[in-house]
Amino acid sequence: MTNQTPSFADRLGVCYTGAVYDVLRSKGFATQTLPKDIRPLNASQKLAGPVFTIEGRRDDSLDAHQSLLRWCELLSKAPSETVLVCQPNDNSLAFMGELSSETLRYKRVFGYIFDGGCRDSAFIEASVFPVFCKYFTPVDVVGRWATTALGQPIEIGGVTISTGDYVLADRDGVVVIPGAIAEQVIQETEEVLRKENLVRKAILEGVDPVDAYLKHRKF
Repeated sequence: MTNQTPSFADRLGVCYTGAVYDVLRSKGFATQTLPKDIRPLNASQKLAGPVFTIEGRRDDSLDAHQSLLRWCELLSKAPSETVLVCQPNDNSLAFMGELSSETLRYKRVFGYIFDGGCRDSAFIEASVFPVFCKYFTPVDVVGRWATTALGQPIEIGGVTISTGDYVLADRDGVVVIPGAIAEQVIQETEEVLRKENLVRKAILEGVDPVDAYLKHRKF
């Protein structure tokens, strides 16, 4: 059997957002977290991987066929082994539902993060497809919304997100790693986790927390 080197997504998935944030902050990137009201449907799920961006806008001139066709085109073009991150520019509609989540899961998309609403949430929550969203509503996009760009830079909560960036999302929030520094951030986060394990071991062995901190420079 051939040993495969873990991908960035696999390595990032072992991390947690607090540690990644600490590394980003140390590098001068302290504003890489998405708004705190973007939450996981299933708090036990974690989502990590390279980003593919989506943007769209409300358009009430669309008929049902046009809007559904364009939504299906979005699903068709979603690349496998990516995390879809969407700025819908709307706070009233649902931009994910049962059939869409099943489609993306079948296409091996890692998960979906978006600055908008979700429906069929009970079904999706029980599935293995991670979804992070802002609110719930039964009102879907039919006749009301369509994509305007795929793979282009978007902005959510003041954070610019580009295709090729990396994202880690867990129950604490969502942090975006610029693609140019992703490898370095992941490596340094792995070192943070190693030091935290040493501090934890010391504390559980009775070492004073001040001494543990001074020795490992981590707490």
